[in-house]
Amino acid sequence: MVEKVLKSFGVKYLQVLDENSKPDARLMPKLSPKQLVELYSTMVLCRRFDEKALILQRQGRLGTYASFLGQEAAQIGTAYALAREDWTFPTYRDSALLIAHSMPMVSLLQYFGGDERGSIPPKGVNNFPISIPVGTQGLHAVGAAMAATIQGKKFATVACLGDGASSEGDMNEAFNFAGVFKAPVIFLCQNNQYAISVPVKQQTAAETIAQKAIAFGFEGVRVDGNDVLAVYSAASAALKKARSGGGPTLIECFTYRISNHTTSDDASRYRPDSEVKEWQKKDPVIRLRKFLVAKKLWNDKKEAQLLAGVDKQVSDAVTKYESIPAPQVEDVFKYTYSEMPQSLKEQLDDYRRLMEGK
Repeated sequence: MVEKVLKSFGVKYLQVLDENSKPDARLMPKLSPKQLVELYSTMVLCRRFDEKALILQRQGRLGTYASFLGQEAAQIGTAYALAREDWTFPTYRDSALLIAHSMPMVSLLQYFGGDERGSIPPKGVNNFPISIPVGTQGLHAVGAAMAATIQGKKFATVACLGDGASSEGDMNEAFNFAGVFKAPVIFLCQNNQYAISVPVKQQTAAETIAQKAIAFGFEGVRVDGNDVLAVYSAASAALKKARSGGGPTLIECFTYRISNHTTSDDASRYRPDSEVKEWQKKDPVIRLRKFLVAKKLWNDKKEAQLLAGVDKQVSDAVTKYESIPAPQVEDVFKYTYSEMPQSLKEQLDDYRRLMEGK
């Protein structure tokens, strides 16, 4: 419940709300009652979206989907600290962060439904396309952050990664560039304990992932990733530092992936059910709700109203998604480059002849 220093290289550990929703008043971020309710409402909305996406996939109405169940605090706490001008560089498990940073739910459904047009953010919404390769998005985020510095702009970037990506070469190159050039970037590591089926202890000998930042010349901090207030505090401080020229921060959110790796996975094959049940007791949504109830900011009536509202939002997004006309196959050729090269023109001509039976 207090900010403490881990044994490993003096890495700070931050927790504002403990597992029983009791706050440490000294570490409480300056959020109004309205903002606290907004945080909770967004977490509930994203959880309902996640539940619906899983159902759609099982019904054959969506492609392979990666649930973020249990990781809402890490993603939404970070997103709530961002300015509209800031850019996110997400992985396939960061739908909550994207929704909280103004990405329409219908776009995410479209993307997971196999339509790449869902990757296109609305004008003024600064979300990069979802990265499927593990670790490559870190370099993109650092490059954008370096560009902001060169252009004299004040936006920051967020490179999302999991514990597995912290062991990837691309991500470590991103750490190095960020440190050398003091890029205004946050590396948001959601340490959910498993890189698919590989537990974190089998992929790194480091006590924490946060301490890896030290080797690259910048700060690393570990937070309780199921405590949205701790995540928000850490992200806010890191963003303030980044925008003032203080360089990058690696935030390790110590959390847990409650669901399977994706809808094509069966996590029961490599982790015990007892472990999952222990982490379910630390549910980030329930933890914040208990805190709000204790402060008399929330009650059952408000909960029912919220659930009815978010269910309608999710339902409307599904209806809109399923009414979108299918993309044209020719888009594969037309949207790879701003101007189609001759080689693709020839392939497109071959495709058309094939379709015409010539």
